[in-house]
Parts: sequence; C-alpha cells; structure tokens
Amino acid sequence: MATILLAQSDAELLRCFPVMAALRPHLRAGEFVARVRRQQTLYGYHLAFLEQDGAVLTVAGFRVSECLAWGKFLYIDDLVTVASARSQGCGQQLLAWLLVQARECECDQFHLDSGVQRFEAHGFYLKNRLHLTAHHFSRVLR
Repeated sequence: MATILLAQSDAELLRCFPVMAALRPHLRAGEFVARVRRQQTLYGYHLAFLEQDGAVLTVAGFRVSECLAWGKFLYIDDLVTVASARSQGCGQQLLAWLLVQARECECDQFHLDSGVQRFEAHGFYLKNRLHLTAHHFSRVLR
C-alpha cells in the first residue's frame, strides 16, 4: 500500500534526496536539507513523497502562490519517480494528491514546467489533462 506524506523532518527530507537527485542532478546531499528549508521559509515550498514498502518512490516539490495572470495557483516545482517504479501508477497517485491539495487550497489553477527534452513526462501530463499553454523562456545569470 502506498502512502503520501509531507516531508517534515530532516530525516524525511534526506530520504527524498536520492529520488529528487534523479531529476535535479546538480543538487548535493549535504546542501539539500538547507535548500529545502530556505524555500519552505521564504516561498512556502512543500516536499511530498509517495512511500511504498518503506521506500520513497516519487517526490514532488510544490508551492501555493498567487499572481495577476493565474490568480491563486498550485505550482509543481519538481515531480519525479524513481526509474524502477515508473509506469506503475506512483506518479499518477501523487499527481492526483496534488490536484486534491490545489482544490482544498481553493486554487484557480494548477501549473508546472517540464524540460523540452522530457518527452515521456509530457505524455504523462497530457494524459492527465494538463495542457501545453506557454513557452517558458529563461536566461542563466550565474
């Protein structure tokens, strides 16, 4: 049976690191907890994880915010499932849980960005009735 929890303790955050590192390989284990804690304090970031048989299989970093363009929204910063558990419903369960959270927070919209190279993820999002609505432009400053 899978369980979805919010990572609260440093130990729970660290349990999520190997899964997150698959999506964010630039992250370092020694900095991970401090970075998550800073985002929690400054930006309302939450880290949810799906656990099954004692193993963290899927993680999602998200926040609730508001802007003029979208109103109140839940934004998924990170969503990743370990390679060995993909296509087994773990990501589906966590995405459904996130949608419930958005509704409970009375969000008007639900958003995420996905790298242009992540074709399998795009198929997953489209299958889940998320729409490709914009191009995201960026520029590295440091």
